[in-house]
Amino acid sequence: MRITLSIVSHQQGQLAQALLDQIAALRDAGLARVIVTRNVPEDWTPRFDQPGVALDVIDNAAPRGFAANHNAAFAHCDTELFWVVNPDIRPCGNPLQSLAAAFEADATLALASPVVLEPGGKRADFFRALPTPLDLFRRWGLSRRDAPPAEPCWMAGMAVALRADAFRRVGGFDEGYFLYCEDFDLCARLRLAGLTIAVVEPAAVVHDARRASHRSPRRLANHVFSLLRMWLTPVFWRYGRQLAQASAATRH
Repeated sequence: MRITLSIVSHQQGQLAQALLDQIAALRDAGLARVIVTRNVPEDWTPRFDQPGVALDVIDNAAPRGFAANHNAAFAHCDTELFWVVNPDIRPCGNPLQSLAAAFEADATLALASPVVLEPGGKRADFFRALPTPLDLFRRWGLSRRDAPPAEPCWMAGMAVALRADAFRRVGGFDEGYFLYCEDFDLCARLRLAGLTIAVVEPAAVVHDARRASHRSPRRLANHVFSLLRMWLTPVFWRYGRQLAQASAATRH
């Protein structure tokens, strides 16, 4: 299956180019197109040194959010798969082969994530249960943390691969989220549409997480606003009911 890669740089050219160089060194990865979005002006000219792979560069007149940037990149996608990757991701081996194989094996698979590792090799907290206010209370260190669920309710969007037809079918990312929660919302809408999401092993990447919302008042405000918006949407409540019904059916 052919793959389009989408990377957005917010003055992260050095990080993004290192990632592009690593991916360009992969063989038999199935890449057909790379789309780099420079969200703000920066002194960096993207390059991708792999024969036969198209490189498109988008320069934004004004900064856009995660959802809007990747939706705009998707407009250039003419492949079966669309891979959304943050600049601070580093592939372990060739994750694209395993991801593509998973989509070929399961026609209902709409979104897949490689295993995400922290720089020290520990498995990161990249898939989670339904993000309720109680879950947020726990994650902010005010109570104990639960173990991750056996099956992901949703997956963080730092390195997710998407079946292009499914992504198009549900309308892409919801651009009402400027930053944060758009990954949960997409997973929920895909699942509500009768499609599946999955973690694919042995595909793996390393994520050098920056935890910007813990340091920046503006990012923290974006995070809180997105959570409040998410909890007020019909998508959140419909998906919560679907998960509860599935859990009850499993118990019986």
